[in-house]
Amino acid sequence: MRLSVFGLGYVGCVTAACLAKEGHDVVGVDVNATKVDMVNAGKSPIVENGLDELISDLRGSIRSSSGSLTATDNAKMAVENSEVSLVCTGTPSHPNGNINLEHVGACVREIGTILRGRDTYHLLVARSTLLPGTIEDLLLPELERASARKVGESIGLAVNPEFLREGTSIADFYNPPVTVIGQCDSRSGDLLEKMYSFLKAPVVRTDIRTGEMIKYANNSFHALKVSFANEIGAICKALEIDSHTVMDIFCLDHKLNLSAAYLKPGFAFGGSCLPKDLRALAYKAKQLDIDVPVLSAILPSNRIHIERAVDAILRTGKRRIGILGLSFKAGTDDLRESPVVTLTEQLIGKGLDLRIYDRHVYLASLVGANKAYINQQIPHISSLMVERADAVLDHAELVVIANGSPEFKTIVMERCQGIPVLDLVRIGPDIEAVPEHYQSLCW
Repeated sequence: MRLSVFGLGYVGCVTAACLAKEGHDVVGVDVNATKVDMVNAGKSPIVENGLDELISDLRGSIRSSSGSLTATDNAKMAVENSEVSLVCTGTPSHPNGNINLEHVGACVREIGTILRGRDTYHLLVARSTLLPGTIEDLLLPELERASARKVGESIGLAVNPEFLREGTSIADFYNPPVTVIGQCDSRSGDLLEKMYSFLKAPVVRTDIRTGEMIKYANNSFHALKVSFANEIGAICKALEIDSHTVMDIFCLDHKLNLSAAYLKPGFAFGGSCLPKDLRALAYKAKQLDIDVPVLSAILPSNRIHIERAVDAILRTGKRRIGILGLSFKAGTDDLRESPVVTLTEQLIGKGLDLRIYDRHVYLASLVGANKAYINQQIPHISSLMVERADAVLDHAELVVIANGSPEFKTIVMERCQGIPVLDLVRIGPDIEAVPEHYQSLCW
């Protein structure tokens, strides 16, 4: 394929060289004449392991397959001689934290202006890191105005986030965990997937906003992991514990620690372990005079998530509320620090009329180990509990699903027709299409 790559920084230069190595004819575009001259001379304009040799090979006698790599400052020539344009220009921060879209916007407008009056199909791909909504709300209208053409007809538009680390970017390019294609239409996605057909990574095709968001989710989690490990390390050092040994053992757990466990948006956490242990560790850090803002922020963040649920319920304007689930986790009667108990107490405080059904907790209130806790600590809640789900449905103007008990999915799908449902936990990916008035908390 014939490709133009705009921006010869880390992302653009590596992308251009690797795509050329795989047989594509690539022209890199940059306003910096020095970068252009260096690429055309077979040299890398950036310091990156292996890139200088790769560009030298591509510009010299050792051509890979039938691909080629050149560079220019002539955007018109580059666009007119390519079928795909990849935008890799920088998106630095403004002082207030927002991203600076000056270079990306100018690049998209320039490409659109060049395409104006042409009738051949052209695909524009954003490789730059963009906040969700940037393409649909800003760049797509800019592209259509500049080109006088319609995206999805004679112009394609997609976002293709990169997962390249400086220092290992060539290896990362060839071994991505996944190739993400956020597409405006299927034709855009088809062409982009064809361009990457040499990669063995799984391809995920999704909508534009999801494609934009994934890079921010990735990088935020990477930053969180670094900060988490450093805070654990600081506590370990003060306690004369080898932090690397601790984290080596931590990383052996691929069932919970390094896995997809706990990484699906839902309701707040609770139970006998997580809140207690977080408080104890934060207190120990305070005793050691060690500031651990990440660890210390987890419980406040959890409380805020409960408040989101309270606000979502209050915004419905409904007064008679039915709650399905009271324990912190499906399949248990454990109410210790259950976020649903906190939620329920706040709703009672707001004067709402509640009925609560949780089969395991109801039985525990009669004969279980938690009977004393239920009857002594939360009698105001236990008096609102009912034996059957029907009593909740007969009472409720709004049904709130508060834990993931499998029976609640059946109740909602078969018996909640006409009753608004607020699902705090996402009891199933197919549930949203069932009730007419289904709402969710954070998905």
